[in-house]
This record gives sequence, C-alpha cells and structure tokens, in this order.
Amino acid sequence: MFDRQKKGERAVLVLPHSRGGSDTAERAEEFVELVKSAGAEVLATIPARIDVPNPRYYIGTGKAEEVAEAVRALGADLVLVDHMLSPVQERNLEKALSTRVVDRAGLILDIFAQRARSHEGKMEVELAQLKHLATRLVRGWTHLDAQRGGAIGNRGPGETQLETDRRLLAERVKMLSQRLEKVQTQRSQQRRARLRNTVPRVALVGYTNAGKSTLFNTLTQGEAYAADQLFATLDPTVRKLDDLSCGPAVLADTVGFVRDLPHDLVAAFRGTLAEARDADLLLHVSDAADDEREHLHQVVDQVLEEIDAGDLPQLHVMNKIDLTDSKPRIVRDAEGVPQQVWLSAHTGEGLDLLRQALGELLGGERVQSELRLPLSAGRLHARLRAAGAIAEEAVDEEGWRLRIDAPRSVLASLLYGMEGEPLRGLL
Repeated sequence: MFDRQKKGERAVLVLPHSRGGSDTAERAEEFVELVKSAGAEVLATIPARIDVPNPRYYIGTGKAEEVAEAVRALGADLVLVDHMLSPVQERNLEKALSTRVVDRAGLILDIFAQRARSHEGKMEVELAQLKHLATRLVRGWTHLDAQRGGAIGNRGPGETQLETDRRLLAERVKMLSQRLEKVQTQRSQQRRARLRNTVPRVALVGYTNAGKSTLFNTLTQGEAYAADQLFATLDPTVRKLDDLSCGPAVLADTVGFVRDLPHDLVAAFRGTLAEARDADLLLHVSDAADDEREHLHQVVDQVLEEIDAGDLPQLHVMNKIDLTDSKPRIVRDAEGVPQQVWLSAHTGEGLDLLRQALGELLGGERVQSELRLPLSAGRLHARLRAAGAIAEEAVDEEGWRLRIDAPRSVLASLLYGMEGEPLRGLL
C-alpha cells in the first residue's frame, strides 16, 4: 500500500460548490494545496456548481463532458474531485473520463501514506486505506467466476477472484487491527505512567499547517519534522517541557486537522489523537495571518468532539504574528484567566508569554514550604522528585530536608495512601 512513484502526476481538479457558498474560494485554495502536497501537477481547475447531486457522476453530465474534454486536451492522467464520491460514482466517472478518478478522501489517504514515518503510523494509514478500498473493489478478471451451478460438470471452481480479494483484504484488516491494539496498549501504559508521575499533559492541536510542529520544536528543542505544507507530520511526538512556573510538563505534537477529514482516518489514528484526548490542556494553534481562522476553529472543535476531547480546557495560540501587524500579548477573560497568546514560533516572539500562561493554567496556587522526610519515605521522595516539586534538598542520618515549591494540585494528587501523610501539614 505504500509504493509510490517518485514522479508527480498531471491532474485536472474538479471543485464542486453549492449556490452562494461562503467559503468556496478558501476551500478551492486548500484543495490545490492538498494536491501539491501529494506531489501532483495541477493542469486545470474546473468549478462545478452542485444544486442537486447527480446520482451517476455526482457532477452533472454536461460538466462530466467538459472535464473529459479538458483531460484529452491537456493530456491529464488523473482527475481529483474535491468531494467524497460513492464507489459507484467514482467508477462511472472513470468510465466516462477514461482516466483514474480520486476523491477527497482518497487524496488525503495518499498524502498520509507518503508522510507516515513510524511503524504505528504506517499501520494506521494502511488500515484506513484498506477500509476505503473495501467498498471500491471491482472485478479485475472473470476467468474463475463461471459458477453456473446445476448439473455435474457445470459447476464453477468455487470462489471468484473478487471474493478472494475481499477475503484477503478482510484478513489483512483484522491482522492490522490486532497489531494496532498491541501498540496502543503500550502507549496507554506510557500515558498511565505519566499520570502516576503527576506531570501535567499538554497537547498541540489545530488546523494543518498552522505551525504546531515549529512551535513544538521551539518550546522543547525537539526535532519534529516541520515544513510549510499540509500534513507535514503525522506521528505523535512527546517531549518534556521545562522552564514553567508550575514545574515540568509533557508536550505532545499531534496530526493536523482539515475539512472533511475521512472518518476512517479519525478512527485509525487513535494512537495520535489519544494524546489530545488524554491531555490536561489543549494548545489550539491557529494561523493569525489566515482570514478564515474563525471558521477553521470550528473545524478543529468538530474533530475534537468526534474523539471525545471537546470538553477539555483550551488555550488559543495565535501563531505567525510575524506575517501580520499584531504584537505579542496575552488575552485574558474578565477573571484574568489566559484565553489567547499571540506569538511567532518562527521568530520566538511571545514564547515567554506562552510559558507564563501555561504556568498559570497548569499550576494554580503554589505551595512553598520546608518538609522533613525520614529515610523510610523513599517512595514519596521519588514521586516528589518526578513531579518536579523539590526545589532544594539535603540528606543526613535522619532523612531528607526538602524545600518544596509546587502547585497545590500536584501535591494534593500525592496524598492518597499512607505514603502521602507527611504532605498533609503542607496542604
């Protein structure tokens, strides 16, 4: 499923839109960027107003003839349609146009197949591809399907080639699902370990190409792949985030969202999206230079609802202010709680404000006090150290002398059980 030709493909784009659509131009621009990200050469774009979808082609028969003429005149070898097509509509268009037809879902799946780097990411993409392909299997040859039944000597050989393909595909889907369950179990164990260490979890979410990976690298000195293209990174990356007033936190970079993200992909990318679902705080990164950012916020919020992360607290990060006239700043609500941070991950402007806002949102009220622990409280000492709650320490024959500096919420989470009893006097 991952073999791709190195050369690009010559494509004609069909851009369906409804009467009076408010985001027609922006959607068309995004689809062109998706096509370029997939490595195709755009020969022409053909708008198609759809009042009532044609059940045969989705677009009208006259528009299909116009597209066929463009394919012949320009020598295109691919037609890309900015809409989800049914399997029947896709096959009918291929017959009418005498060339390969790929809809929006197929295009996004192809980009994901090119960009997946980790073993888990590749399995997730292949699983989504197979589920998409399952409804589009067509008869490749007919030499085995003479299943006429009836008299002796008149029966077919049994299974047709199409049925064989479907059976093999179903077996592959089952195998991939089982492998992914094992990988996701390992990831959940890692997340539970972070929960036990009481380290706050922050996840970067946002529309694709908003600058999440650049911000991730700048904050953590990480090496996540970052480029000015859609879906530059797919695989989840987790790094420790220091220099916060609340102590250390864990920051996770996730896959970008896009309009009409195929549901098979949302279901398959549980490993990546789980980092967002299990976070204590979401950093919703937006392109401040994009006039459509408010609409894109709604797209991201819709996907978050689909993965059961819609109720998590968010801090909006307005990135790329170096492309605007805006200045770095924190926008607060009536109670003084940070709601937005305006910054540039590329130049570093405003990153100190982001760290300040994260410290406020993750820390809450801080506890600063002296604490004496006996040597028998080694487990509690280790947990305090893992939580970043120890500012200074010394040890003698009686135990540890600690200076505690940590959010009250972090210390409160360590209270359960006998080992947390020494903390009750602080809280």
